[in-house]
Amino acid sequence: MDYQFAAIEKKWQKFWAEHQTFKAEDKTTKPKYYVLDMFPYPSGAGLHVGHPLGYIASDIFARYKRLKGFNVLHPMGYDSFGLPAEQYAIQTGQHPAITTEANIATYRRQLDQIGFSFDWSREVRTSSPDYYKWTQWIFIQLFNSWYNKTADKAEPISKLVEHFEKYGSTGIDAVCDEEVLSFTADEWRALSDNDKQAELLKYRLTYLRESTVNWCAALGTVLANDEVKDGFSERGGYPVEQKKMMQWSMRITAYADRLLKGLDTIDWPEPLKEMQRNWIGKSVGALVKFRIIAPPKPSPVGRASEESAAKVSPTGGDLEGAIEVFTTRADTIFGTTFLVIAPEHELVEPLTTPGQKTTIEAYINQTKKKSELERMAEAKTVSGAFTGSYAINPVNGEKIQIWIADYVLAGYGTGAVMAVPSGDQRDYLFAKQYNLPIIPIIDIQNIETEADPTKEGRYINSGFINGLTYKEAAATVIAKLEELGAGKAKVNYRMRDAIFGRQRYWGEPVPVYFKDGLPHLIEEKDLPLVLPEVDKYLPTESGEPPLARASNWKYQASPKSSPKERTLKEGEAASLSFGEGRGEAYEYELSTMPGWAGSSWYWYRYMDAHNDKEFASKQAVEYWKNVDLYIGGSEHATGHLLYSRFWNKFMKDLDLVIEEEPFKKLINQGHIQGRSNFVYRLIDDAGQGTNTFISHGLIKQYKTSPIHVDVNIVENDILDINKFKVWRPEYKNAEFILENGKYVCGVEIEKMSKSKFNVVNPDNLIERYGADTLRMYEMFLGPLEQSKPWNTNGIEGVFKFLRKFWRLFHDDAWNFNVSDEEPTKAELKSLHKIIRKVEEDVDRFSFNTSVSSFMIAVNELTDLKCNKRAILQDMVIILSPYAPHICEELWVLLGNPAGTLSYTPYPKFNAAYLIEDEFAYPISINGKTKINLNISLSLESKDIEAFVLANADVQKYLDGKAPKKVIVVKGRIVNIVL
Repeated sequence: MDYQFAAIEKKWQKFWAEHQTFKAEDKTTKPKYYVLDMFPYPSGAGLHVGHPLGYIASDIFARYKRLKGFNVLHPMGYDSFGLPAEQYAIQTGQHPAITTEANIATYRRQLDQIGFSFDWSREVRTSSPDYYKWTQWIFIQLFNSWYNKTADKAEPISKLVEHFEKYGSTGIDAVCDEEVLSFTADEWRALSDNDKQAELLKYRLTYLRESTVNWCAALGTVLANDEVKDGFSERGGYPVEQKKMMQWSMRITAYADRLLKGLDTIDWPEPLKEMQRNWIGKSVGALVKFRIIAPPKPSPVGRASEESAAKVSPTGGDLEGAIEVFTTRADTIFGTTFLVIAPEHELVEPLTTPGQKTTIEAYINQTKKKSELERMAEAKTVSGAFTGSYAINPVNGEKIQIWIADYVLAGYGTGAVMAVPSGDQRDYLFAKQYNLPIIPIIDIQNIETEADPTKEGRYINSGFINGLTYKEAAATVIAKLEELGAGKAKVNYRMRDAIFGRQRYWGEPVPVYFKDGLPHLIEEKDLPLVLPEVDKYLPTESGEPPLARASNWKYQASPKSSPKERTLKEGEAASLSFGEGRGEAYEYELSTMPGWAGSSWYWYRYMDAHNDKEFASKQAVEYWKNVDLYIGGSEHATGHLLYSRFWNKFMKDLDLVIEEEPFKKLINQGHIQGRSNFVYRLIDDAGQGTNTFISHGLIKQYKTSPIHVDVNIVENDILDINKFKVWRPEYKNAEFILENGKYVCGVEIEKMSKSKFNVVNPDNLIERYGADTLRMYEMFLGPLEQSKPWNTNGIEGVFKFLRKFWRLFHDDAWNFNVSDEEPTKAELKSLHKIIRKVEEDVDRFSFNTSVSSFMIAVNELTDLKCNKRAILQDMVIILSPYAPHICEELWVLLGNPAGTLSYTPYPKFNAAYLIEDEFAYPISINGKTKINLNISLSLESKDIEAFVLANADVQKYLDGKAPKKVIVVKGRIVNIVL
């Protein structure tokens, strides 16, 4: 029977599911190998052909490692909390869980039909209460921890409390808020319970703080920077503004140095590691204080002298105050001619003089319309506003203006910069625009047309560092600042603490309630805190998050005695629930966790997916350790991949896991780009579009307008006109100007998206060619890491290859026909070439070259008319990771038990079969090649001549004539001259 791919694939997909063929073992003597894909968000559109690329690659590798004797864990699940399902709920009223469940069903059907060897017994869904119970539990551990810089690790906050009770704040070196109290042990014990709770919140690894966020009122939520474009939400195109809100944050900055150092220990793409290094942004420099000259107070007659201005504190009033600036170029401080602070900076209001108030407010409102990414990206244009206030340069006493500008961000460094226009281009442009001084500070600086950041030459116009070199000057300035009490050396990080909250419904509830305005944890026995039912999925009319709509959703705190009435047990102070309510009801936190929460630890849940006692057993974690191979997109470099490393290091600190890094090796698969097709609408003399369409080869003769057309009604760039006419009502009566009787479409490579009608649904290809063809074709397109355009036109060749492979096992009447004869040397050579080639290719993830090699091998075996079991059975094993369905069918036809192929040992390579002991000599007569003869390479020229002349076929060509001469070039050719 010919190759019946549809029936074969359904048969084996059913078999794998029923027999759980790919279920990983938890106890085995085999070495372990953990292969993981970044799990998908189940969108309503389902998969297009670009999505499975990484999944196919990881599946080939997982299947290959099983053949190599490994116990392979290759799971799959769903990152199932997401904004699209919630937006659909807002529009329709349908609960996001219902939408998500339907989307997952589509994804599961599509994944199954591609033949992935996932261990579905371990499936996880981040939106399942059984799963997010442990996401909430990890949040609790973070809340109950602080970062001890001396130990360089997170520790239970009970240890911090114990230290405070014995020694006060003396000797504590922690990652914490800038403003923390100094106190003795007696003073700590004298604090109220609420004051203690408030102070500890400054140390906890997850905490509440006022943050500047991207607020989208239409969506009713905070958006991440990558969800905002040109001041509008990426989803829906709604206006977004910068807004200050109380938000949960996580102290990822505590791990900044470990996150940097860890990059040197993992096998990740260097460009991605560099992206993380830049995001973390370690800088060595100095913290400098510029004393503020306060705005003048209005005099009784409405005027005041600037010279009599009072000094201002960060909170206003007549107290001392200073602006702190972090700089990596303290050596340039003498070139500072103005200060710039972020529009959101807390000092903006007290620094703004009455005369500048209107200008400053207008500028702040303008800034709110830009995202942080946009503000950082605008390098060529600058804008700002003068506050009316001044500061003093600490090294020369010069009075300099204080401005606000959107290129300074409140969350980066201190939210203020010392502007040195001679050495920084953005400062240079700003100074030029607002006519501010530009002072050269190095003797070789050329600042006529732009800033010059050189470190060469010697300093001028720079007081006590005049004549020094860069290295001498930098150290000298920092020493002077420390002597003056105006600064100190400091290591700074560009990365900020991660905002950990969204004002939306469809996310993990935060396991926190509030008492006296302070956050308290719910008890672990009350986990999971499940999402409540609400009447609408929108914020309330008063602007509260959707969870505020829940009826009677409050926490009933368990009655407990006061800690003053009993001795605290080990670790109990960690919760800091001093004087908790006695059965009282309290308001829950109304925000939900961000999208990255559930994906920051999910690989551990796969290790022990059904454990209801812990996130994963100690035994499971010790066995599987971490992920050996992780495949996913580079777009997650500074999101999921960074947060996952952060959480993993934290869990390692608490001895919950044993590895410092979660993913040993990472591969970023490239994108499959769309191959768009176009039709060309004829434009009439009036400039109006007609209902006539011009074939691509003729468009230079007419005025036309290109229109995207659905690629699924185009084959080999030829439009199916009948399908086009029913594609959209307006094209029902369309007319066409053809070339050679066909309508040829235009082509362009673009991002694959529904709006460009270039999305290719894998369902259609599988129906037409089969899943094995799709799997091999996606690999055949090019190197895994590179982006490449999709072109359905080439898939036919891969289908023909598989059919040719199938034919090796069948005779001309399609009857199964395999011989037990011993294979020839040529057949063994072809087999062992592909054994070695596939091993080498898979180990270096060069899957595209393997597909080419398979085609060559099958062509060779076809030419050799090989149907030997000894050859074909090994070929089935080698090809099975790439085309598992056809190989499972052939494996059984060869007489092997069903289901054993996946765990059969990979064939052993034997180099002896590749040693060339014969050569196929071309035999020429009077210079024209007639036949090829396999002749031993060990024969000398006279023996070769005798062998050739004795051959019956050669004698036929000689036709009884005696050769005048026989020319033998050993190992190359034999030429007979008549």
